[in-house]
Amino acid sequence: MNKNSKIFVAGHRGLVGSALVKNLTEKGYNNIITRTKYELDLTDQNAVATFFASEKPEYVFLAAAKVGGIMANNTYRADFIYENLMIQNNVIHQSYLSRVKKLLFLGSTCIYPKNAPQPMTEDCLLTSPLEYTNEPYAIAKIAGIKMCESYNIQYGTDFISVMPTNLYGPNDNFDLNNSHVLPALIRKMHEAKEQEDSVVEIWGSGKPRREFMYSEDMADACVFIMEKVEFNDLARDKKEIRNTHINIGTGKDTSIAELAELIKEIVGFEGELVFNADKPDGTMLKLTDVTKLNSLSWSYKTELGEGIRRVYDWYLNQHVSATDI
Repeated sequence: MNKNSKIFVAGHRGLVGSALVKNLTEKGYNNIITRTKYELDLTDQNAVATFFASEKPEYVFLAAAKVGGIMANNTYRADFIYENLMIQNNVIHQSYLSRVKKLLFLGSTCIYPKNAPQPMTEDCLLTSPLEYTNEPYAIAKIAGIKMCESYNIQYGTDFISVMPTNLYGPNDNFDLNNSHVLPALIRKMHEAKEQEDSVVEIWGSGKPRREFMYSEDMADACVFIMEKVEFNDLARDKKEIRNTHINIGTGKDTSIAELAELIKEIVGFEGELVFNADKPDGTMLKLTDVTKLNSLSWSYKTELGEGIRRVYDWYLNQHVSATDI
């Protein structure tokens, strides 16, 4: 990419997309194309075809997706598989037809089996059953990986897939019905502190371990890969071209109980944390192997405590201040 390249960031208002736009802008890229979901419905084949034909982007970051926490994934199973498949199919296929120079497809580490060896390497994809609660979403993302690989093999495109670990950061979703665990805990504890509640209930036993990555670190990794890495680099010396995707993470994990205690300290909640073991835990261990990413000369910068402090400050400025006006 050069600084004037026409770059389409799909999903620019979300946690991932907004971090990508920020990183690209800070690095001097000045021709970034964005569309809200009201301006361009990525599940609409004709609308996406018209957009690509008229705008002709040179590079595409496919960060648009329907995402949510464990409850949302398990409740809206049809929505998660349908919408994500439609978005991927339309954007990837039109990128091929429009001769996009390079596309970066963002998935999730939930693509890996429930009982995958820890830490999870790229090669453990499709080796055993998925976690049930997010199986439809995971299958959609696996299809995206295979679609990118297949277009590269058949048509010679340069479509690369990256699988970020659990992300958090500015523009995260703090809706308690649909959010992921980290922003949900921030909101729960902040509201409990403000209302002087003595107890915060947390779903699950607190024993599962999760890896968390600051979204702006993830965006930096994605832009680095778009600038420096080609699909042929990832497929070289493979007898069968598969598992060419790249894990993006920190290689460190923490238990949900430890995470809750850290957030409690940062938010300043002085009450009790109660874990409801009747609620689902999901996968007990979920740590990525980031050997491939590190071998490309990139590694994360933001430690968990510092990242949570930044996100809590952002939450206070965006959500709490707005309600005080």
